[in-house]
Amino acid sequence: MMEKILARVLSPGGRKGRLSILIFHRVLVRRDPVLNWDPDAAEFARIISWLKEWFNFLPLDQAIARLQDNSLPPRAAAITFDDGYADNFTVAMPILQAHGLTATFFVATGFLDGGRMWNDTVVEAVRRCRKPSLDLSRGDLKVHELGSPDAVRKAIMSILNDIKYRDPQERSKAVDYVAAAAGESLPSDLMLTSEQVKRMRRAGMQIGAHTVSHPILARLAPGEAQAEIAASKGVLESLLQERVGLFAYPNGKPNLDYRAVDAEGVRRLGFDAAVTTAWGVADGASDVMQLPRFTPWDKTRLRFGARLAKNLLQNSRLRAEQFANAREDGEHDGR
Repeated sequence: MMEKILARVLSPGGRKGRLSILIFHRVLVRRDPVLNWDPDAAEFARIISWLKEWFNFLPLDQAIARLQDNSLPPRAAAITFDDGYADNFTVAMPILQAHGLTATFFVATGFLDGGRMWNDTVVEAVRRCRKPSLDLSRGDLKVHELGSPDAVRKAIMSILNDIKYRDPQERSKAVDYVAAAAGESLPSDLMLTSEQVKRMRRAGMQIGAHTVSHPILARLAPGEAQAEIAASKGVLESLLQERVGLFAYPNGKPNLDYRAVDAEGVRRLGFDAAVTTAWGVADGASDVMQLPRFTPWDKTRLRFGARLAKNLLQNSRLRAEQFANAREDGEHDGR
C-alpha cells in the first residue's frame, strides 16, 4: 500500500503526468547461475505482480499519446522489451497475459529466424566452454579463469566490455576469435522467429523497430545509421502488414550510443516516438524521440520499490552530463 501511495505522489496524472517506461530483455525459464542479470519466470512473475499493484499500465503508444495531451492517469507505466529474444514469446508473454497486461517488443530484425546477436555469441561461447580457463591473449582479451559460475560471469562481462565499442568489423573479428577459442557449438534458437512476432502482435502485444543488426549508431556514419533504422522499420511493416511507429535505440545511452542526428533521423522516418536507456521518467518536457526507461534489478519488493521511487524523483530531461559519468553496470541499462 505504501508503494502505491508513494507512486501516486511521485507520478501524478493530467497536466503534471509522468510516465514510467520499464525495460526488460530476457526472461529465462529457470534461474541461471551465470546469466543472473536476467530474471527467470518466477522472478518476472513476482516483479509484474508488484508493478501491477503499484502502477496503472497502458500500451506504450497510448501512454505516449496521453502524455502529450495531458490525460495520463496517475501512476502511469508501460512495459518494454529490447532485442527480440524467443523467450519473450515463450516465457514472458504468457506471464503478461495472465496479469492482463501488454508490452512493446523492440525487435532487431537481422536476427529473426535463427540469428544470434554478437553479445550472445560471446556469452554462449564462454559459458559453454569446458576448459578450466580461456586464453584470449592473442586477441588482446586476456586469459580468463572459468572455474565457477561467478568466474564465468566475470569473464563474460570483461570480454563484452572490451569489445563492445570497437568498430563493427573489429568487433565482429573479436567475437569470431572468442567463439573459435572456446571451441563449442552455439545455439541458433535464441531469437524470435517471424511467425512468433506475428503471433505476438495478434495476441495484442506491440512491436517496435530496433535496427537490423543492433549497431552502436554513434559509431556509424549518419547515413548508415539512418539505413539501419529505416530497414528494420520496413521489415517489420512488411511482416505485420501495418505501420510501425515506435523505435528503441540499441544500447540506448544518449551521446554515447546514439547522437542528436540519429534522433532527428528517427523523427524524419516518421516514427511517433523512440525510447532510450536513460534513467528517469517521461513528462511533458521530455523529447518524444528520446524517452527515458528504467527497471530496478533488486530481488526484494522493498529494495525494488525503493529504487523505483528514487528513479521517479529524477528529472526526466536528458542531459549530456548524465552520461559523461554514466554507471558501468550496463547490463541493467541496455545492450
